[in-house]
Amino acid sequence: MHPDFLVIGAGVAGLRAAIELAEAGTVLVVAKDSLHESSSEYAQGGIAVALADDDEVELHELDTILAGDGLCNHYAVHTLVEEGPAAIQELIEWGAEFDREGSRLAFTREGAHSRNRVLHAHGDSTGREIARTLYQKAVSLPNVSFRSFSAVTELLVDYGVCGATLDGPVFARAVLLATGGLGRLYLYTTNPEVATGDGVAMAYNAGAEVSDIEFVQFHPTALAMEGAPRFLISEALRGEGAVLRNAQGGRFTQELAPRDVVARAIVEEMRRGPTEHVYLDLTHRGEAFIRERFPRIFETCLRYGVNLGSEAVPVAPAAHYAMGGVRTDLDGRTTVPGLFAAGEVACTGVHGANRLASNSLLEGVVFGKRAGRAMREAAAREARQRARPASQPRAPESADIPRIMWEHCGIVRNGDGLKQACAELRKLDATVPLLIARCALARCESRGAHFRTDYPENSPDFEMHSIIQKDSGVTFA
Repeated sequence: MHPDFLVIGAGVAGLRAAIELAEAGTVLVVAKDSLHESSSEYAQGGIAVALADDDEVELHELDTILAGDGLCNHYAVHTLVEEGPAAIQELIEWGAEFDREGSRLAFTREGAHSRNRVLHAHGDSTGREIARTLYQKAVSLPNVSFRSFSAVTELLVDYGVCGATLDGPVFARAVLLATGGLGRLYLYTTNPEVATGDGVAMAYNAGAEVSDIEFVQFHPTALAMEGAPRFLISEALRGEGAVLRNAQGGRFTQELAPRDVVARAIVEEMRRGPTEHVYLDLTHRGEAFIRERFPRIFETCLRYGVNLGSEAVPVAPAAHYAMGGVRTDLDGRTTVPGLFAAGEVACTGVHGANRLASNSLLEGVVFGKRAGRAMREAAAREARQRARPASQPRAPESADIPRIMWEHCGIVRNGDGLKQACAELRKLDATVPLLIARCALARCESRGAHFRTDYPENSPDFEMHSIIQKDSGVTFA
């Protein structure tokens, strides 16, 4: 196979890039296992955009920067919020059906937002609706084709990246990584099975820089019941008035604080218990409202024996989103020629140390489009047939890795635990988990989603981005 452009990943970022690339040549979009299995499909909460009458892009920009705790790339944030409204209008023109109040778009609020600016679709299936819209648009274009594979094992490099190994070698003029996140490296996660950090591993092995990988966001409220998956209980419930209660029924935190603050408050409350969960209570809104506003969440909880209209649901934090990833500029270019990245696998610095709720879908749409446009410009470099693999296929993953990551690289960290994690993960040849542990150990402070009990305060010495590259140590810039 010799497409002009290879897009690895079929979530929102990959699909939006494919649409942008279609006018410039043939595009092959490949996905791991299933074309419709991505984090985008599970994104319930919504997509944040400054389109409401009482909102401004400057306010969205400020909220994003405040949530990022001193590490946001201000240029990236400005790009996100400035280009967001046009991106939403484009989705609507392509058929996206966002929830409305009469003829007007309906906005709600989530944690750390100063305005109601979060759009939803079908109550709690926003990511699925956006992915559906982009997929329908992409398949309507004659130059775009799709294939699923059990794995994409490695990138092909010469003087830069020019392909990947699927069932066999696939050469292209430019390659986009849109492989999503890495939550499955943790024992408890809201992420789908495919979110194992493959894109970061492939890019790192090809020589690309990885940045801010220590910042992993833990969603405060995932379903915590024996025999049930850690299904995401959207922050939008708290935006609609849901409160967090301990085992005695008392409230113990500000529900719409930034996610890292709420997650740590829940962990502390569980330790006091001691219990394995707390409770999220929206019963005062009544069953009819909850059924209509959150149909997917309501039915899932009901399946496991909890009626949200009459009882509180047990919840606990779970690994949810990676702020860091393959280092890129604002057009998706990595530090390796011919290799681009967009969406959760990439790190533009837009999220800083802690992502603002519902900015991830917007990031995928905005930066997926920008990466596609930049790839067209880079397409003059023809693929070289003498490409070689960037690395040997990775060793099989160990069942010990999720436990190590949860215990030592989780919501609360410390130096001794991180050193132990590094030692154990080196023995297991675990590329991405080891990157997280090494960068977390090197960041001797607490900031955003990275909290260390031995360094509990922010430090001006670390108001910088971590950078790590193959065969080198961790640096800050």
